[in-house]
This record gives sequence, structure tokens and C-alpha cells, in this order.
Amino acid sequence: MESSMLVPCWLEPLLSTGFFSACRTHGDSARSECNLYCLDCKCDAFCFYCRSSRHKDHRVIQIRRSSYHDVVRVAEIQKVLDIGGVQTYVINSARVLFLNERPQPRTGKGVSHICEICGRSLLDPFRFCSLGCKLVGIKRNGDASFVIDGKNEEMEREGVSRQRMSSEVEELRGDESRHHHHPHQDMYPTPPPPSNPPRRRKGIPQRAPFGS
Repeated sequence: MESSMLVPCWLEPLLSTGFFSACRTHGDSARSECNLYCLDCKCDAFCFYCRSSRHKDHRVIQIRRSSYHDVVRVAEIQKVLDIGGVQTYVINSARVLFLNERPQPRTGKGVSHICEICGRSLLDPFRFCSLGCKLVGIKRNGDASFVIDGKNEEMEREGVSRQRMSSEVEELRGDESRHHHHPHQDMYPTPPPPSNPPRRRKGIPQRAPFGS
């Protein structure tokens, strides 16, 4: 199967688009940042006001930014794209994935999962760090797809479930570290102080001798 049949025609233009510049038409308005992309027009990024006037009935997704890199919410992109095999992250209480790979000089020690394309370390057993790396993987091997079907949706759900379980484990580990006890504290518990400590007996008072 040709790789072009596994990739929507709008994906490569999306990945090469620059976002977050000021709109040329609505630059003086409050919401003039170009962070929207139309899957039907496959044109440049546009702002909130451009969407209302030119893309009202089109398929539009919003791009967000995390640490100077472009991300898209999973809830939006999974409606139009199979994201199976791509690492997702929770940022600002929303699950997102990165559009393109992010430079990483070297992989840290003890990393068990890495991106097949760029070698970036991953949190969970996924194949790719971003949509861009999955695109390269499809072109190289043809053993993955962006086309949504029942099998791909099931694989994607399993991947998200694995990651959610991993995140929960990490949270539990963090909770344990916050409530960490001394290793001997449970083995040799300190007895509670007595509720009514015994009173010390006073000595017999000595009277001063009478003067002669």
C-alpha cells in the first residue's frame, strides 16, 4: 500500500505551517493570534475572526503551545486522525500530543522507551514522539497508518489506557515519597506517653532550729 494512502493530504501542510503570528487582517484585535488550521482548505494558519468569516462550516483544529513547541489536543485530533503509537502527555489538565519532533541532544540513562525515528525518550511504550515522527515512520516502513478504522481506534484506546495506568503509578509513587517514614519507625514503634504520669513524692520539710 502506498504511504500516501495511509496519510491524509492535509497532514504534511499542517506540520510545516507556522503558528502564533499576528493576523495580517485582524492584528489589532484581542484574539488575532494565528493558532487555527483548516483541514479542508489546507492553507496558512489563521485567527479566531478569520474562522468566523472564511471557515465557518469547515473542519478546523486549534494548535496550542507548550515550551515553545506546537501541540494539539487529543480530543480534537483523534476525530480526524489515527494517533496510535504516538506518545501523549497531560498538560494543563488536557491530554495533548506534539506535532513535530523536539531536539534532544542525548537520551538520559535508564530510559526504556525511545522514539523509533528521532530517538527521543518517551514516558510509555509508544513508537513515536510526535505526529511528524509517525509520518516519517509510515513513509519508511508502511507498517502504521493515520487512517481511522476500527482496529486503529482499538489500538489507540489501549495505548491511552496504558499511559493512564502509568501516570497513576507515578502519582502513587509521588504520594509515597511525601509520606515516607524512617525505615525503623514501624519496626520499633515509640510507646505513647502515659496519660497520668506518677507524681514525685515530696520530701519531709526541715524546720530551721530555734535560736538560743
